[in-house]
Amino acid sequence: MSKRIVCLRHGQTLWNVERRFQGHSDIPLDETGMAQAARAASLLASLRPTLIVSSDLQRANDTALALGRLVRLDVSVDKDLRERGGGQWEGLTREEIAARWPDEYVNWEAPDGEPVADVATRVAGAMRRWAAKLDDDGLLVVASHGAALRLGICELLGLPEPLWAALGGLGNCSWSVLQEGRKGWRLLEHNAGTLPEPVNSDDRPEAVA
Repeated sequence: MSKRIVCLRHGQTLWNVERRFQGHSDIPLDETGMAQAARAASLLASLRPTLIVSSDLQRANDTALALGRLVRLDVSVDKDLRERGGGQWEGLTREEIAARWPDEYVNWEAPDGEPVADVATRVAGAMRRWAAKLDDDGLLVVASHGAALRLGICELLGLPEPLWAALGGLGNCSWSVLQEGRKGWRLLEHNAGTLPEPVNSDDRPEAVA
């Protein structure tokens, strides 16, 4: 018996389709995203979650609420689970970013955006806080965002930053499963539930290719 965390990325938004950097911009799910959230909820309900928490951004919160309604659990909200802040990049396409900030685009570091290390620390910290509320056999579902979840998972696993790129991105309404062991957290599944579609995320290009 051990604690588990399901890291669930939100459903599709119009800005995902248009490949725009969303960041802290509060963009809602589109019709496809709402259907994805319902599908993911029907699958994850069988795992019998005991606690659900989401980012404060509506695309993640609405994804979590679809599951909460199905399993009759309230959804808590934690601002520390929101996406990486993109500063002036928010609302722009990858092509626009590459044209205006070619050097920063290569490193995927917006000049006034949030550093990846800061994102990893806050998201992993939030996951640890909420996991601490679980019983020994509890299951926490964390509804968040592509870059935020990937970076948080890397930090929670204790991976050194040079290896973070080894973990690929998450598709819309796909999830990863972590389990707590005697030596810390380990990754059981990654990007499960993926539909046969490309990953469109705020994450760095090599993570979503």
